[in-house]
Amino acid sequence: MIRLPKTLTNTLSTRISLMVVAAIALLLSAALCVMFHFSRKGVRNEAVQKAEQTLETTVQQVDNILLSAEQSAGNFYWEVLSHLDQPDRMFVYSRKLVETNPYIVGCAIAFEPYYYQERGQYFMAYVHRTHGGAFEASKSPIIQSETFGNVPYTEQVWYTKPIETGVPCWINPLKEGQAEGEAIITFSLPIFRPNGTKVGVLAVDVSVSQLSQVVLAAKPSPHSYATMLGSDGSFIVHPDSNALFHHTVFTLYSDNPDVQRVGKAMLAGESGYQQVRSEGTNKYVFYKPYVRSAVSERSLEPLGWSIGIVYPEADIFGSYHRLVYIVLFLAVAGLLLLQVLCRTIAHKQLLPLRILTKSAQRISEGHFYEPIPSSRHYDEVGRLQLHFMEMQKALALHMDELERLNSALNKQGEVLTAAYKRAKEADCMKTAFLHNMTNQMMPPVSVIYEDVNTLCHQGADLEQQEIDRMVDEIQKQSETVTKLLDELLSMSQEEQKTNEID
Repeated sequence: MIRLPKTLTNTLSTRISLMVVAAIALLLSAALCVMFHFSRKGVRNEAVQKAEQTLETTVQQVDNILLSAEQSAGNFYWEVLSHLDQPDRMFVYSRKLVETNPYIVGCAIAFEPYYYQERGQYFMAYVHRTHGGAFEASKSPIIQSETFGNVPYTEQVWYTKPIETGVPCWINPLKEGQAEGEAIITFSLPIFRPNGTKVGVLAVDVSVSQLSQVVLAAKPSPHSYATMLGSDGSFIVHPDSNALFHHTVFTLYSDNPDVQRVGKAMLAGESGYQQVRSEGTNKYVFYKPYVRSAVSERSLEPLGWSIGIVYPEADIFGSYHRLVYIVLFLAVAGLLLLQVLCRTIAHKQLLPLRILTKSAQRISEGHFYEPIPSSRHYDEVGRLQLHFMEMQKALALHMDELERLNSALNKQGEVLTAAYKRAKEADCMKTAFLHNMTNQMMPPVSVIYEDVNTLCHQGADLEQQEIDRMVDEIQKQSETVTKLLDELLSMSQEEQKTNEID
């Protein structure tokens, strides 16, 4: 048990104020703990709701971009079907697709090898924006090439996948080639002849940087950021552009099991959030699968993409922690101020007690007539002061009575002392007198004793004259003893009379 130094608890006002502050501090601590618990829970729930709303908004914005690209490609698809026998018009349609849709940065209309015999083995009408920005005619040359990227287009996934499946599809960021080094995702439509034969692919490119602007703008807090994963774990959107083509979530964070666990959950199409530790800080990762909106005649095959928001814990609970520190500071300052106020009030209220304490000390030192001021209060302290004043008055009266009694006793003591001295002197005189009388009686008694003893034992052998002499001596000594006894008896009677008079 903690004991405070005596210097802090040597006064009643200090102890009372400390007890009051301790009780209030206990209640305040319990209230603050409950408040902080539910406040933290509320902050976390608010962050979850904000992240979910941000994710939903981001999914809708991304889907609007992709849907716009799909609808534009679908609109021109029918124009392409109507003019399959006019290869030059393919360049016109590619250019118009790029010009009319700000989200499309490139368009390729590619056909099966030797589809146009007069154009050689490969034919692809490809147009793209320069620098990924708005279309500028002077900087957008029409590119006609047998290949796109490092390998022929017939070997690239944006072409081979729709040819194989026969359905429209989105392709993850291309690794074989980009528009002027820019990352793109591609929507590919297979081109069918009326008889159902697949003859080519119409593909439109959407800049990853445009998606990044939308996704990375989804920042519920200053230091949070969003990311988007493809079906293979590669990054479609990431704050670090170097991670888009060179890493997946598993290679970039190979030494972080927390992030890998989140990556597996995102690729599995799960929704929710998890707490991870990355780059020396705690973070929350909120994620949900990218699900396209259902629109008439839209192909809704699952893409396997997932969008996540990395939310630093400091951003979620930063304001909460600052509020906690401020509240704790105010609570401590308030308790200290309360202790000072309580001590001041208690010190003032207990002033009569301190006066009584000093008066009691003076009384204990023998100042029984120490004046005690009257109290104007009618509380317990006032009544105590009143009763103490009455007790002091009664004590003063009692002390007066004791002094009178003491004076009387002292006088009686003096009389008794004098009488005792006289009695002692008389006793000494009597003892001396008795001793003197005894000494005077001893010789005659000895003579009488010797003569009587001689007469008893030798009377027959003594002459009559000697016997007469002894008898006369015994008579004489007997008269002497009798005289002494008469004097002693007379003196005793006189002393008895004197005692009776006294």
